[in-house]
Amino acid sequence: MKPEFYIAQWSQQKKKPDEDSLLFLAERVAANFIDRYFYNDEYERQYIDLLCEMATFFESPKLNQIASGAFFGTVVERLCDDFEELQTETYNRLISQVIDNIRRMPEGSELDGKLTGMGLSTEEEIYQRVENNRINPDEKIPVHFNPQKIILLSRVTIGADVAVTSVICRRITRRFPEARIIIVGNSKLREIMADTPQTEILCLEYSRRGGLIEKFNAWLDLLAVIQGEISELSDDQYLVLDPDSRLTQLGVLPVVGADSYRFFNSRGKPSYPAKASISELTNVWLNAVLDEEEFCYPKIWPSRLDIESAKSFTGRLHDSGSFDIICVNLGVGGNSRKRLTGDFEVSLTLQLLAQTRATVLLDLGFGEEERTQTGEIIEAVAAAGFDTVSSDFAALDSVDIKARLIGIECGIGQIAALISQCDEFIGYDSACQHIAAAQGIRSCTVFAGSNNVRFIRRWRASGPNVSEIVFIDTLSKDREINTTEVVARILGTLRPS
Repeated sequence: MKPEFYIAQWSQQKKKPDEDSLLFLAERVAANFIDRYFYNDEYERQYIDLLCEMATFFESPKLNQIASGAFFGTVVERLCDDFEELQTETYNRLISQVIDNIRRMPEGSELDGKLTGMGLSTEEEIYQRVENNRINPDEKIPVHFNPQKIILLSRVTIGADVAVTSVICRRITRRFPEARIIIVGNSKLREIMADTPQTEILCLEYSRRGGLIEKFNAWLDLLAVIQGEISELSDDQYLVLDPDSRLTQLGVLPVVGADSYRFFNSRGKPSYPAKASISELTNVWLNAVLDEEEFCYPKIWPSRLDIESAKSFTGRLHDSGSFDIICVNLGVGGNSRKRLTGDFEVSLTLQLLAQTRATVLLDLGFGEEERTQTGEIIEAVAAAGFDTVSSDFAALDSVDIKARLIGIECGIGQIAALISQCDEFIGYDSACQHIAAAQGIRSCTVFAGSNNVRFIRRWRASGPNVSEIVFIDTLSKDREINTTEVVARILGTLRPS
């Protein structure tokens, strides 16, 4: 369909909006943009202008979030997950167009003023700036440069912060041992980087499920934070590192002058190795900007108190005769496409208990949906005759260690501490696979919801121990998922007992 067809439908929705109809329309507009782009590289601006209007028209944030969700979930995600140079260029053009839409709205007046003050008055100027960063070789930091502060922007998601941000932390603290490292990101970072040497976390929340205006206005909060840190410093006393952060919409929005800024185009440059994981790619970028050859795995730093609690608990399990301790986390960060439906999760847990002598620690998950899923697993395991128990992390001292399946309610730092004391980790493609690998724990990641080989290679876990993957094709319509076969493949990745 032509854009005019959807514009006519939108004119009707404006008068009498309906959530289901709005969702149906927004998803078709987003999908049609992608269809035309994939078919013949056609960039249809009208689709993007329409989505921007649909995502900002209503007084109700709930109604606006419908089109915003379609824009980010269908258009942005598909462009970024390919890790292809052409799609990165298109993303930059797309976000430049969205910024141009927002700055002309009353709600975008402050954003417009900041951009104009930075010399970016037009959409083309915004686009050319980020394209120069993408195309040009990674610029080396001068040898004589010795910053007092290094501001590192969070990737926003915990998994990416482990895989990317922690690597940057390790490398720059070695290179600049006297510098104060400031990571700008959400409060959960403090749970996995509690004891990071030389580093401070400055909290700035970015709503992954917020509306269009809300997401882009987070940049204004970021500018305020950075300005507060560098206001008394000269340009040669600070450095801002942007590892493709959502806080800058993957580098499209500027924060400081070019001399004090380095951007990691994690979606890749022609010179980057095609088969590298995201952590390996981070090291490639750092080798270029630091002008050195080195390699660091990801690493996390949970609180010592959490580590001591987890160590005491798992010590009791081993003392009671548990041969292995396997941690299972079946969260997918809200992306249901990464899950295997049906009886897979129950079957996996039952087979782990039946075919190994391990105790299984099951993360009970976050939110009603995940808690319901893990609750069903525990009920099925109990019905099969295995002893089960559920507990809060704070109450681990009183847990019956004779249970074979132990469900544990915990935060991200607490599950990180538990994983660090386990022998194996199993989970979907999510934060915990990176947390496990970063702590040297043997891991197996179930990759579902994507048939993109480069995406899987990029996001595989990286660490000093074995990190296996089990790929499941859930997208091919003629491919039936054989749960027994999938579980057997996972069990085959475990270390011999």
